[in-house]
Amino acid sequence: MTELKSHMQNKDERQRKELAMDHHKKVQTSEAFINSAFLAVSGGFQDAYTYFTRDGVFSNAQTGNVVLMSERFMNGEVKAGLHYLVPLTAFFLGVLLAERIQNKFRYARRFNWRQGILLVEIILLFLVGFVPGNMNVLATTMVSFSCALQVQTFRKVEGNSYASTMCIGNIRSGMEALCSYHQTHNIQTLYKSFHYFGIILLFALGAGFGSICIPVLGMHTIWISCLLLSVSFLIMFIQEEEQEKDQ
Repeated sequence: MTELKSHMQNKDERQRKELAMDHHKKVQTSEAFINSAFLAVSGGFQDAYTYFTRDGVFSNAQTGNVVLMSERFMNGEVKAGLHYLVPLTAFFLGVLLAERIQNKFRYARRFNWRQGILLVEIILLFLVGFVPGNMNVLATTMVSFSCALQVQTFRKVEGNSYASTMCIGNIRSGMEALCSYHQTHNIQTLYKSFHYFGIILLFALGAGFGSICIPVLGMHTIWISCLLLSVSFLIMFIQEEEQEKDQ
């Protein structure tokens, strides 16, 4: 009886390891936690940049822009309201473009559409660093557009849906996974919650780091976000080359 119990435990352990290996194989390079980590730090950094240097406009948190826009319009401040409407519209268009690119290049072998979008985002944010303070609407529009590209393109971390440029969905999903672990004691759901809370922490660190850099670098602070995204770009490139060698 003891031998049978031991055999069953060993079998269950092997199955868990096999499932973990299968999961690792199925997770795409773009969904790896290390890649998502740099995207999240950059997402928080961008939000801090536009809010503290570009007239208090959010680049990622469009809910905040909707609230502020409505308040301005209701008070008859039409011009001030447009400061929030224009970036909001740019976010819509960014999502649309990301979907069009995905549909066209999803199965392309020589072109990784996610890396292509990441490269576009890096170029846009680099150009934002040259936009003067009297053209903040243009700057926030460009950042919101690039953020939309990112959030629509990179939607999973370790196989789980998430957002690299905002927190509310990650908070809900993280707590949901934690409650599920409390009920089922499934270790995978605990790891899932850790991924979400890790992304939230990294987003917060990015925002805090951005607020510290702004007094020193001013309008050029956004270039640090370009560096973070460049690391993500290289991670995807290196890991894909390693996968091709293994094949």
